[in-house]
Amino acid sequence: MSEHNPPERAIGVDALKAFAHPLRMRMYDYINEHGAATATQLAHALGESTGQTSYHLRQLERHGFIADDPTRGTGRERWWTSVGFTMAAETLLDPSANAATRTLMQGIVGEQAQVMTRFVAQADPRDPWYDASIVARQTVAMTLDELKALVKALSGVLDEHSALAKARATAAAEAADAEPVEERRVRVYLDVVPLPVEGAGEEAVAG
Repeated sequence: MSEHNPPERAIGVDALKAFAHPLRMRMYDYINEHGAATATQLAHALGESTGQTSYHLRQLERHGFIADDPTRGTGRERWWTSVGFTMAAETLLDPSANAATRTLMQGIVGEQAQVMTRFVAQADPRDPWYDASIVARQTVAMTLDELKALVKALSGVLDEHSALAKARATAAAEAADAEPVEERRVRVYLDVVPLPVEGAGEEAVAG
């Protein structure tokens, strides 16, 4: 499992436990969706006190999930940007992290459901951004090696296009005469999961 917001780093059980706090996950998701934010902005957006958001931002920083936004300079209040991370299966399956893993997975599924529900409710077929979007699902029987190859290929495409967009934005920011372009933050979900085995105590899932 990974959050593709390079630079990426693998986190251990202690960091997972620190991250798997409902408010911290909401704050991290907000920064991912809206861009860099301050403790005051997060408090206003999430209905919390600035003291609460400041405390949890410090915890996120301590474990490397956020960092100062280098484009914002120094001011009275710090601007925070998210830092990407990956989680190995052994971290998620560590018995001491069971509660944190459940909280994390519930948060991920809930956030995705909320974003997709909002997308459907607000979708406008006349909007070219809507026309360029995709919501797709496909079910196919694969070997383990084929599954690994698929995940590697999809992750590579995601990373490649993310890097190209970041490079374009960086070049535009450094060019004094760059033409302004319309851009929007885009959320990409990449879920590739095995379905339950028939006859193994669970009902088969139809594709």
